[in-house]
Amino acid sequence: MTYTQTWDLDAIFPGGTASPALKNKLQSIAQDLATFKTLVDQFTDQLADFKQLLIQQEQLEKALLHASTFANMAHDANTKDPYAPVVKGEIMVLFSELNKVGNRFTQKLVDLDEATFTQFLADETLASIAFVLTEQRQKGARLLSEQEEALIAELNKDGLAAWSQVYDTIISTMSIPWTNAQGETVNLSIGQAMNRMSQDNDPMVRKQLFTAWEEAFSHQAPIFADVLNHLDGYRMTLQDKHQYRHHLEEPLEYNRMSKATLDAMWQAVSDNKQPLVSFLKKKQQLLQLDELAWQDVDAPLAIGDHKAMTFTYDEACDFIIKHFHTFGPKLTDFTTHALNNRWVEAEDRNDKRPGGYCTSLPEFDESRIFMTFTGSASDTSTLAHELGHAFHSHVLTDVPYLNQHYAMNVAETASTFAETIIADATVKSARSDEEKLSLLNNKLEGATAMFMNIHARFIFEDSFYHARKKGIVSHVQLSELMTAAQKEAFHGALDTYHPHFWSSKLHFFIDDVPFYNFPYTFGYLFSLGIYAEYLKQPENFEEKYIALLKDTGAMTVEDLAMKHLGVDVTNVDFWAQGVQLMTEDVNQFITLADQLTNK
Repeated sequence: MTYTQTWDLDAIFPGGTASPALKNKLQSIAQDLATFKTLVDQFTDQLADFKQLLIQQEQLEKALLHASTFANMAHDANTKDPYAPVVKGEIMVLFSELNKVGNRFTQKLVDLDEATFTQFLADETLASIAFVLTEQRQKGARLLSEQEEALIAELNKDGLAAWSQVYDTIISTMSIPWTNAQGETVNLSIGQAMNRMSQDNDPMVRKQLFTAWEEAFSHQAPIFADVLNHLDGYRMTLQDKHQYRHHLEEPLEYNRMSKATLDAMWQAVSDNKQPLVSFLKKKQQLLQLDELAWQDVDAPLAIGDHKAMTFTYDEACDFIIKHFHTFGPKLTDFTTHALNNRWVEAEDRNDKRPGGYCTSLPEFDESRIFMTFTGSASDTSTLAHELGHAFHSHVLTDVPYLNQHYAMNVAETASTFAETIIADATVKSARSDEEKLSLLNNKLEGATAMFMNIHARFIFEDSFYHARKKGIVSHVQLSELMTAAQKEAFHGALDTYHPHFWSSKLHFFIDDVPFYNFPYTFGYLFSLGIYAEYLKQPENFEEKYIALLKDTGAMTVEDLAMKHLGVDVTNVDFWAQGVQLMTEDVNQFITLADQLTNK
């Protein structure tokens, strides 16, 4: 089947970021926001008024998120769009106002006496969102005075959000020079260079691009160091004023998980590095490399006459649909609908921002996916990953709006689960041992990212926060912290590292979620636990899976795991079970590699 590789932006707001419809939408939001502010100020303790305010807040949030998503989509698909930064600035102002009114509403919730609040939760309509309301009330107790919170919201436009936007702007102006086999030098966008740098079959191409990549980010490092220092310095000041005792307390609270769970997860990872070290060393041998460099970790693997698996975009879409079908009809039908209705921006072209993501259009109850598809098996996995996110949002459309706000760690569970379905199915259906080895390599690249790359990011970020408390951290020191983190996380598997990874990775510069990285490893290992349950009893498992996803916005991860899996995630043994599944893949990879190379 044929699938279109570009978004249909006109289906959201005709005319792009200069759209009159978008302009009218923002004006309408501003008017509704003023009305909402008046009603919040007038609220006392009447249940009917409280329920109506929740409805109006939901409508405002949906409208503003809808407009914001559109503006970001348009800008990410065309970083040269002159109107997008202006519109995003207008939306940022509206978000600031909504945040101020929202804080006022939360303070009203905090001010309710315990008897009144308990009475509210007993209401039939509110009982289903009792967890979120209780959570909001507890977080609200951290708020400063109304005037101080209003000032913080106002300053955020030129604080957290502004610094993050500066990073995006700089990235959009950068390019990476690459000289092709014909001797022609072309400038690649950051997204294009990133994909080719890790996925090209030629090690010299990978090395050339990595060298140019490091040089480009080294040149911008002093600026990026300023951005990172001020971004997280601003955040640390807010954390201190809101009585967070440690820089991890806020991200743990956001992810609805305990420090015991985080520690147990990282302990299991740290205790089980050796299998992946063995995998990387065997891969180095198969690639016939004298040393394994950073850019070689995700390199395609080809044995004998077998070439690394590649896909056209149409083939990738059909491939995903086919293997999602082995899991369940609802995931399959949803995916088919999303791909047929241009929910994915995948075209490989200049002027796109790097990376991939799934985002929501809440007024449509739909999602959209952004990526750059270059034909690799890894890109196919990325597409499956983002479709997993979209399916997660889809199954939540019939639960109360406040229960749709799931944290990032469980969000990564759904996406990684979707990836695992594809990886497992493709390995089993391999047409030859050579292809099976290549597919196992792709699967283990994901494990390497979660156990080593993400771990390095966490180690770096934790070290950076400790250093930042003492003062500004120079770009030289940042690179030293990054290299040290990579050496620890990769456990001696690499011969060269990526010192400026801290400056090239968008995730460190995202403003709304602190410590953006560790939820990926949580989602990966948690999804392996769910997948293990699926393998035990695959019949009708899709319904059990959907039931778990529907609870992700309404309880802690500890309660979620106990309710649906019967496991204690604060125990290192749970996480070690997921590690064992990875170890089995490594053993299979090494055995098969030895068989093929000894033929």
